[in-house]
Parts: sequence; C-alpha cells; structure tokens
Amino acid sequence: MEKRFVLKECRLIEGDGEDCPVAWYSDPTPEEKKYLIEKLKIDEHTLASALDPDELPRLEFEPDHVAIIINWPRRFQGKDLFTLKVSSLGIFLFKDRLIVVTLETDDPFTGKAFAKVKSLPHLMLEVISEATNHFTSHLRAINTVSEELEQKINRSMENKYLLHMFSIEKGLTYYLSAIFTNGVLIEKLRSNGSKIGFSLEEMEFLEDIHVENNQCYKQAEIYSNVLSSLMDARASIVSNNLNVLIKILNVITIGIMLPTLVVSIFSMNVRLPFGPEDRYAFTFIVSLAAASVITLLLIWRRLRL
Repeated sequence: MEKRFVLKECRLIEGDGEDCPVAWYSDPTPEEKKYLIEKLKIDEHTLASALDPDELPRLEFEPDHVAIIINWPRRFQGKDLFTLKVSSLGIFLFKDRLIVVTLETDDPFTGKAFAKVKSLPHLMLEVISEATNHFTSHLRAINTVSEELEQKINRSMENKYLLHMFSIEKGLTYYLSAIFTNGVLIEKLRSNGSKIGFSLEEMEFLEDIHVENNQCYKQAEIYSNVLSSLMDARASIVSNNLNVLIKILNVITIGIMLPTLVVSIFSMNVRLPFGPEDRYAFTFIVSLAAASVITLLLIWRRLRL
C-alpha cells in the first residue's frame, strides 16, 4: 500500500502524484519495490532490511540519499497472546523527498507531532521520535497488564496467567534490545548531524530524542528486572494456593468419612447396642456422626491457629 503526502503550511497533508515529497509504503508490492530500486536508486539490500523484523537499526550514506533503519514496536493484537514483537522501519531521506518503508499497516505520520513539520529532515526526526513514543506507550500498557495478571495469579492456580507473564518478560527482552539499538542509531545521527544537514534547531530536537530514548530504555529495564525478580515469588504463590486447596479437600474428605464410618459400624450384621425397636437408636447414631464431624472441625481449627 502506498500513501503520498505534501508539506503545506508546516502540515503533512495526504496528496497524490509522484511530485509529492513524502511517501509511505506499507508492505510494498513487487511493482513498488521495482520503482524504489530502479527509479529512486534505493539499494535492494537496504530495502529488504527495512522489511526484515530482525534487522538491526543502522545509518548508511548513499550517493543521493541517507538510509536509516530503526526498530518500531508492532501493534499488540489479542491473537498474539501477550507476545510483544518488534518490526523494522526504513527511512530514506533525499534532498527533495522522504520515503518511509515498513511491513506494518499503521500510518507512521499520525499524531500531533506531525502537525508542525518544518522540513524533510525535521519530519525524519519526528518519525524517530514517534518510535520512542510508541515504545513508551507500550511499556505503560505492559505495566498495567502485568499488574492485572499479578492479581489473577494471586487468586488462581491456573498456569495460563504465569505463561502470559513469561511471554511479557520475554517480549520486554526484545524491547530492551530494540530500544538500545535505536539509541545507538541516534548517537550516530548526533555525530553525523552536519553531514546529513541538520539545522541547529533540529540538532536540539535530536538531543531531546536521545534523552527520551534513554529514559524509555531505563523504564523498560526496570520493568524487566521487576518481572524477572517476582516470577519466582508468583510461582510460589500458585504452589501455596494449591497446597491450601489440597488441605481443605483433605479436611472435607475426612469430615465425610467419619460420619460414614459411624453409620457403617451400626449397620453391620452383628450384635450391637440398640435394637430395631429402640426409638432413640437413630437419634444416637446421627448425634454420634455429627459429634465426630464437630470434633474434626475443632481439631482442624486448633491446628490452624
């Protein structure tokens, strides 16, 4: 899918035609790839790297453009079952145009930040900043979900909640790697700002992005460490809940067996106290069975104390 945009009064407006300075390609078709490679002279390997979710962020200088690949968090879907995934996004900055290529269907030019775009380099920095913002928002959602799962683990003995927590912990590891490598890319952009052609204001914006990315990395690191350190405790909670349930079931089983034993004894075909004609026999047997249950409950309560 292809979308084209024009810059009008510092705003990004969707347009049409090859003369639009900004274009976004989502999972480009073979024809679109051919156009990007043959017409715009984008390196085929670099274009393939932009569509590879496992590709590391990097900065490359081509004869007529700058190629950047960054990591971008994929939108979470219910079918993913708490699996956090990272995708790649390619940015190709020319003198008169900006090309963004990705496998994702989410428009990277959405948000208030793209309402005030002063130049194509500034737009490129806004996309990089938006990647950091996406990671930060995902981390907030992860924190909320992990707290809800923790409460369910405290009340439930099912393994699925623990498995969800393991999936989140694994996904945070990928997030940490992606945010860190994005930080390495930002460092390269800072050191090559003059070569790319950033203005003083854009360099200051790049410094802000660097700070935000570091804060995002620290936040992800804290969440990962907390989840990792608490997983053993949560597993122990599940085991303890299971032990408590087994204990209760054992008490219930013994409580049922004792009156059954009393009634069974008086049902044996041997000489026992109370004959069939004794009107107090049934009351005595039932009272004895009830007394055995009450005695068991009293002993259990004393042991619990």
